[in-house]
Amino acid sequence: MLRDLDSFNGFLDGYADGDGYRIKRWQARAIASANVPFLAELAVVIGARFTPVTSGKVSHLIVSDRWERRGTFVPETHPVHLIESQAATVREVLPRTATGAKPFTLHRYRLEPHPSFLVSGHVVRAAG
Repeated sequence: MLRDLDSFNGFLDGYADGDGYRIKRWQARAIASANVPFLAELAVVIGARFTPVTSGKVSHLIVSDRWERRGTFVPETHPVHLIESQAATVREVLPRTATGAKPFTLHRYRLEPHPSFLVSGHVVRAAG
């Protein structure tokens, strides 16, 4: 997510789409989460102030559309040692669909023999 500005902005768009909303009064979006450490870390990356809700409810972080001007974004690289000349075989895909107010599909995977791979430049690792 912190590879470059385009990837990070895509992450912000996706997160706000799933757990947030556009603010109509000014050019910003709100991201909602009960994960206070995540929102606090995100606030540092975008150079925003963040005050968590202390009542145990969901906190909100306001992300201005002009956050990039603050110059607080620092790209990160995470080296992955992959054998890129090998192809992977997909043996089975089993989608599991969750219904409700925000339906989604979860795809489960197992990685063998290598524990990680790249998807659009993002590292995907097997749990464990």
